[in-house]
Amino acid sequence: MAVQQNKVSKSRRNNRRAHDALVAANPNECPNCGELKRPHHVCASCGHYGDREIVAMTDEIDLDEDAA
Repeated sequence: MAVQQNKVSKSRRNNRRAHDALVAANPNECPNCGELKRPHHVCASCGHYGDREIVAMTDEIDLDEDAA
């Protein structure tokens, strides 16, 4: 089992953790539908990337009650 040789001070411990903070997301607005999306990714709501339609989106999936 690992046992530390010397005590690590709070200052040294916190300096090591200085780069562990999470960064906020950087959403962009989709030029087609106006929804927020991740940069350089296909829009999840309309399926467009820039001005091209990459993924054909369906309006609504209709399931029978027996299948569900």
